Amino acid sequence: MALNLSTLRAPRKASENRKRVGRGMGSGMGKTSTRGHKGQGSRSGSSMMRGFEGGQMPLHRRMPKRGFTNIFKTEYVPVNLNSLAELGETNITLELLRKSGLVRGRKALVKVLGTGEISQAITVQAHKFSKTAEEKITKAGGKIEVVK
Repeated sequence: MALNLSTLRAPRKASENRKRVGRGMGSGMGKTSTRGHKGQGSRSGSSMMRGFEGGQMPLHRRMPKRGFTNIFKTEYVPVNLNSLAELGETNITLELLRKSGLVRGRKALVKVLGTGEISQAITVQAHKFSKTAEEKITKAGGKIEVVK
């Protein structure tokens, strides 16, 4: 169907008014204002924690816990040798990797991995290199520059 001025329509529910509670009996939401009779949810200031199950032990506390999260972990963005070869450049810098879309984020740390083959001699700048990547780059006649 062609979209033109005669076929334009408002999105569904665009013209509905929001629910206004506590505005008298004629509104259809008077008296208890959709809170029901008595109980915890009917009281003013009532807010239960996320995951509250009415006093039953919540699911997140019933599940077994294992391990821990190391908050000091340094995460590297992996870049394979075959993707470096596809760039077709001889001098690969961090800015080039960001422009090409292989690395996202200004502060991302880059680690070059040895997956794939490389034929031409290239100079690669990265924060870390795997042993296989280091061997393959130097074997092809290239250089490695570790960025601090």
